[in-house]
Amino acid sequence: MPRILIVGGGYAGFYTARKLEKYLGKNEAEVTMIDPLPYMTYQPFLPEVAAGSIEPRHAVVSHRRHLKRTEIITGRVTDVSHTNKKVTIEVPGLAPFDREYDHVVVTAGAVSRTFPIPGVAEMAIGMKTIEEAIEVRHKILTNFDKASNLPEGPERARLLTFVVVGGGFAGIEAFAEMLSLATYLLRYYPTLKFEDINFHLVEAMSRIMPEVSLKTSHWVIKNLQDRNAKIHLDTQLLSADNGMVELSTGEKFGADTIVWTAGVMANPVVKHTDLPTDERGRITANTALRVVDGETVIEGAWTCGDVSAVPDLSGDGVGGYCVPNAQHAVRQGKLMAKNLVAALRGEGLKNYHHKNMGAVAGLGIGVGVFQYRNLAITGFVAWLMHRGYHGLAMPMWERKIRVFSGWISNFLLRRDVVSIDAVKQPRLAFETWASRPKN
Repeated sequence: MPRILIVGGGYAGFYTARKLEKYLGKNEAEVTMIDPLPYMTYQPFLPEVAAGSIEPRHAVVSHRRHLKRTEIITGRVTDVSHTNKKVTIEVPGLAPFDREYDHVVVTAGAVSRTFPIPGVAEMAIGMKTIEEAIEVRHKILTNFDKASNLPEGPERARLLTFVVVGGGFAGIEAFAEMLSLATYLLRYYPTLKFEDINFHLVEAMSRIMPEVSLKTSHWVIKNLQDRNAKIHLDTQLLSADNGMVELSTGEKFGADTIVWTAGVMANPVVKHTDLPTDERGRITANTALRVVDGETVIEGAWTCGDVSAVPDLSGDGVGGYCVPNAQHAVRQGKLMAKNLVAALRGEGLKNYHHKNMGAVAGLGIGVGVFQYRNLAITGFVAWLMHRGYHGLAMPMWERKIRVFSGWISNFLLRRDVVSIDAVKQPRLAFETWASRPKN
């Protein structure tokens, strides 16, 4: 029986496995999916998780609950030897072991791309995982608690200063949602004023959100500035050493929260494979999602999602390739399953072609932006469109229901502002008071 091995359980990997379960006949192939995490994360919801608008667990989808016929290995792939058609897997508590395959599907996704800027590795946090979004929310809430007990001064200002580096869609949504939460929190802290909170967006380009028109991006900037945000265009982060932010404009200020959203790169796992990659470290593929070396198809090797360089037949892709986003990952994952089944049955393969349906972003409660070609919608209507689209795009009906019910409860009961930051040290209370043997 042919063995299909999927490396990565994010959008592309999850949808590939799920659709394979639908299309494959009984005993037609064995499917195994390997991922360090037991769930996939719906990343467009991460800004809302950071803002407390969505319960973190509702923004992730359990692998084991929804993949009934797929073998799930919660571990990390450390090596892919396609020459020998085997992968090496590390599972916590076990010695590394190999798993052979007939077809490998690399859907390992992307990770945050950073630069060797002093202090970034030590002080900054990304917005690519559910864990990071949770931490950002806890950080905001905890900093407000600390600042409310301090007199005016540098320490309080540092706690209430928030920096987001990167002005793409991910950065703007994270920035705006964090700002929305911070503004909302002021009603519970009478010792703090609107002027006390400082939000800085740092973008190296001369504009934000290249996915929308320049006019629309200007509207977003004005909206953020009206909410007391500071937008730094044509500006680079030079240092964040010890939380002291230094910009290329010469500005310096202390910040306790620095969120890095300045781009992504292919998962470094590709460096531990013998599959061909491009100059950006992505696995090269053709439009049928097969791995290629130049024009040569690598038999038994497939890839899609953020880790791959798939030509964009629509003509909209930067550099001629599909951009790394959820839209492409989901649709490529669905096509991947169809093409895998077709290959097993000796049938013809289909090429990936997806025309962009537009871009929609949430900028905090009641504010959004939508762009499709020359059509731009801003404000409340766009916010409803954002929630409607992503609410329906969330995989699995049980998750959709959880997300929508959460939005309704937040509307009726207001946003939850409880921080359980102590979860990072769950044994602290017990350890503090635990009796110990006397010497």
